[in-house]
Amino acid sequence: MSETVENQVSRLRDELNRHIYLYHSKDDPEISDEEYDTLFAELLRLEAEHPELISGDSPTQRVGAPPSEGFASVEHTVPMLSLANARTAEDLLAWEKRVRGRLEKADIDPGEITWVTEPKIDGLAISLTYENGSFTRGATRGDGRVGEDVTRNIATIEALPKQIDGAPPLIEVRGEVYLPIAAFVELNRRRAEAGLPAFANPRNSAAGSIRQIDPAAAAERPLAVWSYGIGVTDGFEFETHSEEVAWLKEHGFQTNPDTAAHAGIEEVLERCQWWLERRDELDFEIDGVVIKVDRLSLWRELGVAGREPRWSIAWKFPPTTATTRLKGIEWNVGRTGHLVPWAMLDPVRVGGVTVSTATLHNEEDLERKDVRAGDEVIVQRAGDVIPQVVSALPQKRPQGAVPPVPPAVCPACGTKIIKPEDSVFSICPNRTGCPGQIFQHIKHFVSRGAMDIEGLGEKQVSRFLEEGLIADVADIYSLKREQLEGLERMGAISSANLIAEIDRSRAVPFPRVLFALGLPGVGAVTAEALADEFGDIEALRSADPERIEQTEGVGPIMARQIAESLGEDRTWKIVERLRGQGLSLALSDADRRPEGGPLSGMTVVLTGALPGMTRDEAAEVVKRAGGKVTGSVSKKTSFVIAGESAGSKLEKAEKLGVSVLDLDGLRSLLDGDLPSGQ
Repeated sequence: MSETVENQVSRLRDELNRHIYLYHSKDDPEISDEEYDTLFAELLRLEAEHPELISGDSPTQRVGAPPSEGFASVEHTVPMLSLANARTAEDLLAWEKRVRGRLEKADIDPGEITWVTEPKIDGLAISLTYENGSFTRGATRGDGRVGEDVTRNIATIEALPKQIDGAPPLIEVRGEVYLPIAAFVELNRRRAEAGLPAFANPRNSAAGSIRQIDPAAAAERPLAVWSYGIGVTDGFEFETHSEEVAWLKEHGFQTNPDTAAHAGIEEVLERCQWWLERRDELDFEIDGVVIKVDRLSLWRELGVAGREPRWSIAWKFPPTTATTRLKGIEWNVGRTGHLVPWAMLDPVRVGGVTVSTATLHNEEDLERKDVRAGDEVIVQRAGDVIPQVVSALPQKRPQGAVPPVPPAVCPACGTKIIKPEDSVFSICPNRTGCPGQIFQHIKHFVSRGAMDIEGLGEKQVSRFLEEGLIADVADIYSLKREQLEGLERMGAISSANLIAEIDRSRAVPFPRVLFALGLPGVGAVTAEALADEFGDIEALRSADPERIEQTEGVGPIMARQIAESLGEDRTWKIVERLRGQGLSLALSDADRRPEGGPLSGMTVVLTGALPGMTRDEAAEVVKRAGGKVTGSVSKKTSFVIAGESAGSKLEKAEKLGVSVLDLDGLRSLLDGDLPSGQ
């Protein structure tokens, strides 16, 4: 018997409400964006055909999900609405026609409507309230009418102004909290190493951070916020949305520099394509472009339909998530011997490319997600981030599907696998002879951010290993142009260019060489800290784990692993050969903190905006004076230099009793004038 329309509507509402809860409240989606949009569109169609079935609790009539019980509720004076979607030029032109038609029907001559475009940030929508210029409350969108009070967590975002000059008695700023992609990758790397579940995407990690009960947990993550509009104000009004954005920028809010005004809808279409082409170059996730009528008086005339304003629409990009079948799970060995599970997928288009493999991070994450061969899975790809499996759909699981187990022997060399108690990875202990580890180590060594040898990518590394031209990273510097010219598809010009790139890399500074060595757990930031702490590779090798642990960002497990790795004969022989090839294994005089400078032996933390000086310039000034700049405040911190809009670091310094100075105080330090008690 066919399902009645009433039952269809009821079923779709229940299903959509469940997915809304998982996405907005749990930050753990179970279906792809495209699948959600398909279900939502079907419910919209049925309700349009049967308006008598529309009810106030329908997902089409509200935004997001109710606030979590862990936070106090905040009622929005002006509702935080959702946006209708356009996926084609025809959709956008039809929307523009509806806008003009509604205005003409109201006897308003729209004339030449101007439009504003801005990127649709894939983050967490927030409301920021300022009273008499002071930040007093931060709230999530929630269900559009009632959100969650997350003031303490929002206050940890350093770049967010806490005090604004020239503000009216009351102003509510609206924006999107997000996590930069580079920070997201580093956060997931650290979580995987620590055995914690990886975040599915930057949006989930930002939302999860803001919803931490403990503000200190949110403060540890480098969140950012784009401010894009103003809700309620008391004191003055704006004529256009462009004026709102300009006011926000003038008063210290981070607004997207590529927000633009347009005279016609054709320009808007061109801008949407421009954003699509730039999407993968950005360090933040966007899933479309927001288009708005610029004149605010027209907003009031056009009004709202259900949960959506008629004066704005979202041009949606191809989805970054998709559903496909997991054919099987394979295990790759990494440069430090860790066995990493990979999903082999039925090819699927996601984020504009075809994906057939995706990472599963580590064994514990694999177990938590309960992913099995044969499952239907959600795959995510965003920008240059490696595609990953977000979750399985157990309701579609084939009968007999069993949980995967790591192999008993290394898939690359056949050595028996071990599983240390403090690791979330099974490990191949064959450090010296495992071809999988050697390949991954060389691939990391030549990568961008490490030695950055252009022209020596993954395929060339594999080829040179197969040809016997290299066996480890030190062999790269013994390659001759004549050897390369004899290879197929390696002519005189490409061979000469690669040799020139290899020679150029000899000048890479010590911190990047240290990162390139691929020591366990040592990312680019930690390598910089270790280089700064020890000065050269010999001092680091001679240090015991307890001494290494004193380095900023290094814990006891990583310290032990660094000491063990540098203590291995194989590692040290490679280090010595690299030294013989002219690579830098010590800080240069220019990079060293000078002895005897006015800040010698001092640890300084910078926070807030320093007038007339960028953060990097201030850090360089401190370093030249012999001081060390770190990213977090502790009892070991000598001073905190606080500029405008200083955030949680200032609060922590005051709590710990650490001296806080302004820019004039920093200048006094550089002149050798220490505050009393120092």
